[in-house]
Amino acid sequence: MTDARIVRSRLKLLALFAVFALPMAMAWGMVEWRLGIPDERTAHGELHPDLPRLADWPLSRVAKDGADDWLMAFDCTNDCAASADRWWRVHRALGRDAHRVSRLRIGEGGGKTLPGEAIATWHEMPTWREPGTLWILDPDGRPVLSYGEGVAASNVLEDIERLLKLNPERPLARLHDE
Repeated sequence: MTDARIVRSRLKLLALFAVFALPMAMAWGMVEWRLGIPDERTAHGELHPDLPRLADWPLSRVAKDGADDWLMAFDCTNDCAASADRWWRVHRALGRDAHRVSRLRIGEGGGKTLPGEAIATWHEMPTWREPGTLWILDPDGRPVLSYGEGVAASNVLEDIERLLKLNPERPLARLHDE
């Protein structure tokens, strides 16, 4: 064998090692030195890990359409009909994923109940409650995000769509509910 062929064979072997070793070295560097990992938030809502689960909220009764449903719970203080309509429109904008989300109106509010909406009332006002807040709760009843009164509906819709995409529906979930 000539020296040129040996050098070429060794270069090919080194290139093959590099193809497999470089991604691992880059991943290790990203983990160790936090290089290339975004620090910015992607959700529009506020995270509140200290909020209690839905079962521990001082509410009269809570009903969801399905056991695996996410829940949009909103505290209705002023202009209940308008905020109920606003969140109903966000719910409808989910399209084919709308069956994965239930809505809960908290407060008296008057007016008619919109389709797919349940109503509950506070037994006592919790200290963490802020009037006009919308909470997104996971299927286990843990609060994931909360939004203040002036949030844009498009931001809420975007966050819910992202949550539903990152948490896909079980393959036979629809049949299980029926």
